[in-house]
Amino acid sequence: MSDMSTSLESLYPACNMQSDTVPLRQNGQHNRNQPPASGSGAGAAAAAGAAAAAGAAAKSVQPQESPQQKVQRSQPVHILAVRRLQEEDQQFRTSSLPAIPNPFPELCGSGAGSPPALASGSLPPTQAPAKLDVKVFGEDATCKVVEIMVDMTARDLCQLLVYRSHCVDDNSWTLVEHHPHLGLERCLEDHELVAQVESTMAGDSKFLFRKNYAKYEFFKNPTNFFPEQMVTWCQQSNGGQTQLLQNFLNSSSCPEIQGYLHVKELGRKSWKKMYLCLRRSGLYCSTKGSSKEPRHLQLLADLEDCSVFSVITGRKQYSAPTDFGFCIKPNKVLQETKELRLLCAEDEQSRTCWMTAFRLLKYGMLLYQSYRVPQQRKALLTPFSSPVRSVSENSLVAMDFSGQTGRVIENPAEAQSAALEEGHAWRKRSTRMSVLGSQSPLHPSTLSTVIHRTQHWFHGRISREESHRIIKQQGLVDGLFLLRDSQSNPKAFVLTLCHHQKIKNFQILPCEDDGQMFFSLDDGNTKFSDLIQLVDFYQLNKGVLPCKLKHHCVRVAL
Repeated sequence: MSDMSTSLESLYPACNMQSDTVPLRQNGQHNRNQPPASGSGAGAAAAAGAAAAAGAAAKSVQPQESPQQKVQRSQPVHILAVRRLQEEDQQFRTSSLPAIPNPFPELCGSGAGSPPALASGSLPPTQAPAKLDVKVFGEDATCKVVEIMVDMTARDLCQLLVYRSHCVDDNSWTLVEHHPHLGLERCLEDHELVAQVESTMAGDSKFLFRKNYAKYEFFKNPTNFFPEQMVTWCQQSNGGQTQLLQNFLNSSSCPEIQGYLHVKELGRKSWKKMYLCLRRSGLYCSTKGSSKEPRHLQLLADLEDCSVFSVITGRKQYSAPTDFGFCIKPNKVLQETKELRLLCAEDEQSRTCWMTAFRLLKYGMLLYQSYRVPQQRKALLTPFSSPVRSVSENSLVAMDFSGQTGRVIENPAEAQSAALEEGHAWRKRSTRMSVLGSQSPLHPSTLSTVIHRTQHWFHGRISREESHRIIKQQGLVDGLFLLRDSQSNPKAFVLTLCHHQKIKNFQILPCEDDGQMFFSLDDGNTKFSDLIQLVDFYQLNKGVLPCKLKHHCVRVAL
């Protein structure tokens, strides 16, 4: 084997000079029983041995060829010898290069020639982003399980639910933290982490997905939320009501909310009326009348590790003196009611003022930044992008298409007369169609009595108390409304409307004219062929109502 390895250098040029080739026999192994021919060198001996072996395999007896007639054939090459030659060549090349020290010897194995290898645990493990399954309930008791990231905020989850439920995204959706065993609930702030809030909830607590039009209403109309008699300043304020929100958002200012509240004593069922003041440092009560001297103030609750909730079962569960209760709940409290600081106001405006001030003093600029996010997104929209659908005073206007070109009707009286003419035109069309024969299920007169049931603002046969509860849950803002069936008159309907944080009910009565059925809110002065026309008209015109219809209460099935 060593002789063959040393003679490979002479075989490579001899193989290149040969023209006639035959397949290698026996995987290139030599016939070691054939003696080499003398006088021809190692290459001639190998060629003669291969030719003799081939002749022996073909015939037992073959005439001897002369040296002149012998044809040169390809010689078998031993594979192991070629590999050894390649290894020697590689060693020769590497040994000729200058030695370069290894800058990372700790990464190498125990052997000198072993390739660099990272030790186990030297790199941080690649972990998948943590996820969490959250169960969210709708207003109609439907439920949906959503997989979220642990760093998802309440706004992001609401956007996801809006997308999956095919709702209209008007930036009024919110996530509600509901505690049925405590009778408490609150709307999560848009910047709060859902996973962090869920860690402070008990087993029977749940998240609700609903509308809340009053979430940032205090930024638009601060004077409606902060009465002058309830707001004071520890330092001299430069502005009046116009600078009210700036003073709340400015950390250097010292706003105070003061007034009398009913306070439930800890560990007891009794309530006591006390004078309270809310500051950045916490909620204090006065032990001596309405005195705010430091020696007379006692700390009731801190703002840092607490959240403010609305009490939904105050009279039944806590024997509250009024229906306008709210609670300051420590985050560590899950099911115990002993550490809850329960309070009651005299009216809805006072309760809203206390709860809104609590949010502003605790979160400050975070609330304003969350309020500005939808406006900033709207400013970034291109002119060709589709606007978000919404029902507001800016998106609904009265139009006149009687001429060649349409025009906007700005005069309310003219808009009302146009609505009346449209109603008469609808009645004439339905009269012409009624001549064709008996009424079908899709006949206009029949359709006008049931078409409103397909609208989101119609809530069917619910009670007055239920309608008021829905209005309160979705925010006591001007123009929030819903329609329902009347309980006293089977043929009538009721419009429930919020104005100045008060809920009012208006009955919609049917009236007949020339054999056709109409609906009216003002004893027949303004008639509409169906409730959809009625709602559209009062979204544009106030009429006999205290304000226009602006937002409708909606229930979405998840």
